[in-house]
Amino acid sequence: MKAMLAILGLSVLGWTGWSLQATEPASPPAEQQRMSQDRILGWAVVNNRFAEGPFTGYWVGVSPPREDKFVLADREWQRILKPEQYRILRNKGTEAAFCGRFHDHKADGFYRVIGSGQPVFKSSAKFDSGTGWPSFFEPYDRDAIWLKPDFSHGMTRLEVLASRCDGHLGHVFPDGPREKGGLRFCINSEVLEFVPTTKG
Repeated sequence: MKAMLAILGLSVLGWTGWSLQATEPASPPAEQQRMSQDRILGWAVVNNRFAEGPFTGYWVGVSPPREDKFVLADREWQRILKPEQYRILRNKGTEAAFCGRFHDHKADGFYRVIGSGQPVFKSSAKFDSGTGWPSFFEPYDRDAIWLKPDFSHGMTRLEVLASRCDGHLGHVFPDGPREKGGLRFCINSEVLEFVPTTKG
């Protein structure tokens, strides 16, 4: 059966540009993907950054180098985070749609990562995507996050991680406002804290 699949050369079509390899059924989805060093999800990558397409300039596959990395042992994360925060930030969970405290939040300020305190999104980049999760068309700055191919749940996506603690924030999709670059960062409220703009 494996030989037949290899001969057929099954491929995934569409915007992803990925090709499947014949592997044992028990193999994790990520291991079923063939990824070259210079292309990820159909876009060129140079020096660990996307070099073309809507993700140009964003770090991919590796965490950006930072002098202020926030590294904790797993037991310390469990101590400082609430169970739901830990499930999402450290175990790549997802909160229910339309239930997060920031999905319809409209105040001026910025959002930072729970635990590390790193600013990751500005309220000025937030928009209503209708998806039920806070959505942004760009991060606080391009080094604030990094992107990682995610093949879980039978899908091919780009995971969004905070660059200081490498915690899971959500996913990014190329279906955001075209006039703002075309990206939609779909983020979990539970892993964010809001810092309002100081007036006066």
